[in-house]
Amino acid sequence: MLKRKGPAAFLIATCVLLNACSLTNSNSESTGVSFDTKTDYGYSTAAKPSKITMMVDGTLVTAGKGRDEFEAQWEALTGIDLEIIQPEHSTYYDEVGEMFSSGNLPDVVLLSSTYYTTYAAKDYLADISSYYAGSNLEKSIKAAGNASLIDGIRINNKLYGISPTRGNGCITYIKKAWLDRVGLEAPTNYEEYLNMLDAFSKGDPDGDGVSGNTYGVSAAGIINNEAPYVNYLPEFYQDAYPSFYKKDDGSWADGFLEDSMKNALLRLRDAFSKGYIDPEIAENGTGTCRDKFYADKFGVFTYWAGNWAKTLSGKLVEAGLDGELVAIKPLEETGSYLERVAPVWAITSACTNPAGVYKYFLETMLDGGEMETLWTFSPVSTKYEKNHIDHMLAIVPLVNNPGASSISESQKESADTFNANSKMADLPYGTDAYSSYNDDLFKLKKELIYQVVVEGVAIDKAYSDFAAANGEYMSQAIVDSLNAE
Repeated sequence: MLKRKGPAAFLIATCVLLNACSLTNSNSESTGVSFDTKTDYGYSTAAKPSKITMMVDGTLVTAGKGRDEFEAQWEALTGIDLEIIQPEHSTYYDEVGEMFSSGNLPDVVLLSSTYYTTYAAKDYLADISSYYAGSNLEKSIKAAGNASLIDGIRINNKLYGISPTRGNGCITYIKKAWLDRVGLEAPTNYEEYLNMLDAFSKGDPDGDGVSGNTYGVSAAGIINNEAPYVNYLPEFYQDAYPSFYKKDDGSWADGFLEDSMKNALLRLRDAFSKGYIDPEIAENGTGTCRDKFYADKFGVFTYWAGNWAKTLSGKLVEAGLDGELVAIKPLEETGSYLERVAPVWAITSACTNPAGVYKYFLETMLDGGEMETLWTFSPVSTKYEKNHIDHMLAIVPLVNNPGASSISESQKESADTFNANSKMADLPYGTDAYSSYNDDLFKLKKELIYQVVVEGVAIDKAYSDFAAANGEYMSQAIVDSLNAE
């Protein structure tokens, strides 16, 4: 076995807490993969690193809440010195940008899909295709039926990182008590959906005896700031997509300039003008929106599937409200919910031993056993609180999941409904034109959406202004660059 650092008593205690560690040798029965130095974790000739530096956001347990314990246990299991760089969650990508600009890069970094494609295009990330091919990790992911999730993050058939979980996505939750008070069933098509919003906005769905003091739906913005963009208001967007997507013939297009997008904006404007939508939607953050939901200000909330079903319900109960939520399938016109591309763990081009980092960092993260358990559950909690990997979304399931019994029926139903009725959003390549123009282009798109939906500006006028501001030029330049790949 690899040399374990730190007091044995400490490691044994934490193993008891996690209820999944194996302290046996490689020939003994174990709950997961042992850490025998002879075990093939992928690239068999890789030299074991003496140290690995990693950069991560607040999705890993933070300092003072278990990060030190996580680091100590990770080092004890691998015998490798781990340096964790963890900026504030809210400023994470500002610091990621500064780090890449300076060239002072860590060995491995967690990147959202946009940054992943951008830095891969600039040769800042190591191509791990050869390490992944034929490795134990590839075999485990294929055995779990999740090979397509890794294939979805390939860029020009090259792989620059690993997403340990599904990207997940948002599913529409409706307050059951509100439906009951207005005498309606959950909607299955857009006509029924609008009828429900009308009743929620004009009736007394919250039961306070006053009609018309609520609204039907709210969200954190009319459009989300990252792919898949439309996931907070899928019923209005339906078949529209406001960014770049791959058509059936394999070519790229910008859905923002298509009639489907203009029709979506008309639906949004109509619902907004009728008071069905939160009048402050353009200014809402996710926290503000959740607080309004718990305060019974609105009844329809499209938010993350799985764990959030339990959280939203619990918060409503804490507020003295009925916590029963109905997680609906996509409306007939919507067809599918969109699953985002999950954040990617990528090895940087500055890493001097990418094969070793792949073998001892990326592969062990999804070993199905003690190391994945450590990445999954907080090392200082007996309640199986998430450390980094969501055990309901892991692309390699734990052999023995100590947190399985904590999954509520509502969480399972929400996750199962989403997984059965979703498709993966496209991942545009990070071309030079995309990197140069997309930020400015997206700002113009947001301005146009606000003008049409909130201010009531005519569609033709808004798109004319968009073209005058070079929106069409930037869009076409990106499309041309994507199709040239």
